[in-house]
Amino acid sequence: MCPGAFNALVAKAVAQAGFPAIYISGGATANSAGYPDVGMLTLMEMCRTIREISTASDLPIVVDADTGYGEVEMVGRTVVEYARSGAAALHLEDQVFPKRCGHLDGKQLIPTEQMIEKIQAASEHKPDESFIVIARTDAASVTGIDDAIERACRYREAGADMIFPEGLSSEDQFRQFSSACPGLLLANMTEFGKTPMMDVRCFEDMGYDLIIYPVTMQRVAMAAVSRCLAKLASDGSAEHFIDAMQTRTELYELLDYVPGEPWTFPH
Repeated sequence: MCPGAFNALVAKAVAQAGFPAIYISGGATANSAGYPDVGMLTLMEMCRTIREISTASDLPIVVDADTGYGEVEMVGRTVVEYARSGAAALHLEDQVFPKRCGHLDGKQLIPTEQMIEKIQAASEHKPDESFIVIARTDAASVTGIDDAIERACRYREAGADMIFPEGLSSEDQFRQFSSACPGLLLANMTEFGKTPMMDVRCFEDMGYDLIIYPVTMQRVAMAAVSRCLAKLASDGSAEHFIDAMQTRTELYELLDYVPGEPWTFPH
C-alpha cells in the first residue's frame, strides 16, 4: 500500500503511520499549486516536491512522471533528475500531451512504438537496477482491454519493470489483465473514478503488487478545510471545530521538534 503525499508534512504522517512507501501524484501536486491535472507542472517543480518528501520521510518514493515532460530525450533526463531528487520509481503513461486524468473520458493515446521508445530511454537512464520503471497504459478505457493488454506486454518486453493499467472498471478486468500480463503490477485505487472501491487483500488476490492511493489524503484534508472554513465564516470562531484539529503537541511530535532544544535537520 502506497499512500499519496502532496507535501512533506503529509509524507511524515505516512511514515509515522507505518507505510513502507510513498506515492507522489502529478495530479495532487498540481492541485496543490492551484492547477488541474493536465500536465502543467514542470520537471523541476516535481523534483522539488520529490526532494522535500524524500528528506522528510526517508521512505522509497514512487513518482508520477506523466508523459515524461516531452519526447524521448526528455524521458531520459526525467529519470536522471527524479533519481537524483530521491525517487525510487516512476511511471510514464502512453497518453498524448496535454494528458488528462486517467479516470476521465476523452483521452488520446500515442502509438505503441512511440511509447516503447520512451520506455527504452527510461530503462537506459536508470541509475541502477534497483530503480523501477513503471509503464502505465490508459488504453483500457480508450481502445479496450485487449489493446491495453497487448500494449502492456510489449511495454514489459521493452524494459518496463512494472505495468500500471489505468482506468480499469471491474474486478473482472483486473483479473483478466493480470492473467494475460504476468509480472509486477501496479493498481490505482483512486476514489470517484472508474475503479470500484476494493481493499488491498482483493488486489493482492488478483495479482497486484503495489497499490497507490494518489489523492486520498488530499481529498480528506481539503474536505475538512472547506467544512471548517464555512464554519469559521458562519460562527466567527474556530472554537466549535477545535476537536477536529491536529494539536500543537501532535504537530511537534510529527516534526520531531522539542521547543527549546536544537532541531537537527534530517540527513
